[in-house]
Amino acid sequence: MENNNIINMSGIIRESIVDGPGFRFTIFVQGCPHGCPGCHNPNTHSTFGGYKISVDDVISQIKDAPLISGVTFSGGEPFMQPIPLTLLSKKIHNLGYNIICYTGYTYENILDSNSKDKIKLLSNIDILIDGPFDISMRSIDLKFRGSLNQRVIDVKKSLEYSKIVEIDF
Repeated sequence: MENNNIINMSGIIRESIVDGPGFRFTIFVQGCPHGCPGCHNPNTHSTFGGYKISVDDVISQIKDAPLISGVTFSGGEPFMQPIPLTLLSKKIHNLGYNIICYTGYTYENILDSNSKDKIKLLSNIDILIDGPFDISMRSIDLKFRGSLNQRVIDVKKSLEYSKIVEIDF
């Protein structure tokens, strides 16, 4: 039986400045089905790599990072582990931090998946940066994303208004 409190993790950066505004506690999950050419985290693709860590152990590390302004989920593909990341999201929000999540799926893909677990994770994220990295649309002028097809979405407003609400950092 799967333990819903365990995350398959690739790694953590305690004070990242490239994964959202401010100092971010960035969680790189292990496993990604997208295989985007030019991905800057190809070591996170295999579901067999990484290490296991409990949600509570991650929360302890977040509590020990006093300079952070929020938490970022990256990967790998966070939506491959929606149950433990939803649990983690709720605990992060209880600490007063916001959550940014990178995904190779689009916002529409997640909603159309009819996966209660993925939709629950989505509803516990503040900002979603969606879409696969597209090397033909790569731009170094973008803040916190790699290609022009990727959107920065205010999830709460998008769910409230039943339409995508994009924001800019």
